[in-house]
Amino acid sequence: MTNEKGALTPFNADPGLINADIAPVPAQARNWKAISYFSLWVGMAVNIPSYMIAASLVDGGMSWQQAMWTVLLGNLIVLVPMALSGHAGTKYGIPFPAFARASFGIKGAHIPAFLRAIVACGWFGIQTWIGGAALYTIVLIAWPGAADAPTMMPDWVGVSLIQFTCFMVFWAMNIWLIWKGIESIRILELVAAPFLLLCGVALLAWAYTTADGFGPMLRSGSKFSTDAEFWNLFWPSLTAMVGFWATLTLNISDFTRYSKDQRSQVIGQLSGLPTTMTLFAFIGVAVTSATVVIFGEAIWDPVQLVQRFDSPLLVFFSMIAVVIATISTNAAANVVGPANAFSNMMPSKIDFKRGGYITGVIGILMMPWKLLADPSGYIFTWLIGYSALLGPIIGIILVDYFLVRGTELNAQDLYRHDGIYAGVNSKAVIALLLGVAPNFPGFLAQVGLIETGGFIVGLYSYAWFIGLAISGIIYYLMMGKQRG
Repeated sequence: MTNEKGALTPFNADPGLINADIAPVPAQARNWKAISYFSLWVGMAVNIPSYMIAASLVDGGMSWQQAMWTVLLGNLIVLVPMALSGHAGTKYGIPFPAFARASFGIKGAHIPAFLRAIVACGWFGIQTWIGGAALYTIVLIAWPGAADAPTMMPDWVGVSLIQFTCFMVFWAMNIWLIWKGIESIRILELVAAPFLLLCGVALLAWAYTTADGFGPMLRSGSKFSTDAEFWNLFWPSLTAMVGFWATLTLNISDFTRYSKDQRSQVIGQLSGLPTTMTLFAFIGVAVTSATVVIFGEAIWDPVQLVQRFDSPLLVFFSMIAVVIATISTNAAANVVGPANAFSNMMPSKIDFKRGGYITGVIGILMMPWKLLADPSGYIFTWLIGYSALLGPIIGIILVDYFLVRGTELNAQDLYRHDGIYAGVNSKAVIALLLGVAPNFPGFLAQVGLIETGGFIVGLYSYAWFIGLAISGIIYYLMMGKQRG
């Protein structure tokens, strides 16, 4: 049996549940090795938000050592569900939307897939705005007067026409990569990884040399006068670190389904994620610290930093590095997941490419420059906010796969309306709602809709952990032990 594209439809699957992009990857096509996943994580982790988030912790009062330990611990924690979630992809060759069908049901899987997709659309927009800002800097090198050009855009948009045009040019570069397909993304990561690491080390060397050391931030200790002040920042920051990659804990099977074996995906992720994130976070803190000496102020945005360089040629090549870093992150982290999720909603109508195009359009409509306008809002509203949604989902999925089903899935029924996963698993939906509920008051307080303070509101600082634990436990108690 074949689908409308002519690709083999396995297991006599229902055509409305499958297409060539979300079908299981056959064993002979699973050829990604550990180096593929290491390169994937270098390409994704070396990005501007990774650089900025650790520097913002230092700016919030942590010493640089405390900031580094927070980043490292957060990424080691998130690595555990990442590797566990990737197990199903490698074993069965299935993407995240198909994997979610086992726990949420064939129709219920649209819920986690949609939530994952919307979060990724926001991230796609954020990264695309950063890449567009790099292009805007290149424009300013060639045409300095562009900074004083008329806005020519409505006030509610909040950016000038030239800035928005640069944003759209970078957006078009991402859309071209979507058009080329998933294999082009793997090749991009392999090529970009060593270049990006070299650029990061070069920036670190510049900061050290120019400032005769790394500056006051690395010489000063914590600014907290009591332990309580430290913990008040540490816990929400740790949750934000976990939330940073909480999206990938869900859909890492979109990548691990190409792995030749479990060892490749685990070793590749272990060597790539926590190491690269911590190294690049240190570069962010150290360089930001050096800017206090060099420029008299802390500049935590590297795009703004390189605009201060005296050499136009150096600024130009620095912006090229930012463009490559941003597009390598965007392509893997913020396109593959939502593209497959949107494809899952209407497999016969939406393939990977069309799902990617939908992601791109929503990324524009979310006006990402406003998400990045306030660093505190970026961490406490955006990162923690969506972690409160995604923590319960990964809790349910992992409990279902490992504890309820013992890693045994009926791969055929994942693509059939009349199989054991038919319809909506109401127990998963109930567990999801109960896992989100304790964090909802804290989110309302964060966005200013209710007063802050109180025990319930304070739970928001632990949103991902609380949601995962509550949903996972409730789901297990309701489901019990099953097979397949």
